[in-house]
Amino acid sequence: MKIVSEHNRLDGDLLKEVTTVCAYGGAAEGTKANHRESAYAVGRIVAELGLNLVYGGGSLGLMGRVSKGALDAGGHVTGIIPTFLDRREVSNHAVHELRVVADMHERKKLMFDLSQVFVVLPGGLGTLEEMFEVLTWKQLDQHNKAIVLANFDNYWDPALELMRHMGDEGYLHSQSEQLLFEIKSPEELAALLGK
Repeated sequence: MKIVSEHNRLDGDLLKEVTTVCAYGGAAEGTKANHRESAYAVGRIVAELGLNLVYGGGSLGLMGRVSKGALDAGGHVTGIIPTFLDRREVSNHAVHELRVVADMHERKKLMFDLSQVFVVLPGGLGTLEEMFEVLTWKQLDQHNKAIVLANFDNYWDPALELMRHMGDEGYLHSQSEQLLFEIKSPEELAALLGK
């Protein structure tokens, strides 16, 4: 079963609809400088393509880096953060729009509703959960939005292997083939979304 698309560019119809990219990523810096630099570059590329960025609203970690990249490149950034994380993750008040919502469910729903593309940066359990949620909805034909796995330094290889294992064991639907795009560098995102 092929989980990853063989294409390196969104199809024309989907590309025309793209105005906003949602970035999921860790609220921690991680151990690799390349992850931090690449998250910043993703934000910059989104802005340079004239697209809006939606993300989790924090100023720390890879979330902070992706938002800073977009802001530094003149992009429009919307942060969405639940009340209980507003102080814990130090909300980023430099963004154009910071929406403080009631809970994680409202946060994820709003991020989903505002976006046509999801970029999954390296991260922890929250990032993993966000990725699998949008993948599940796609598998169930609840959307046809693009999901881009930012597999920098092969960070997401274990998750890809797990999904292949699920398919081999008969737990992914046959229509689940090519659920997502994989990029190894921010520049591949520019090619994927290039207008």
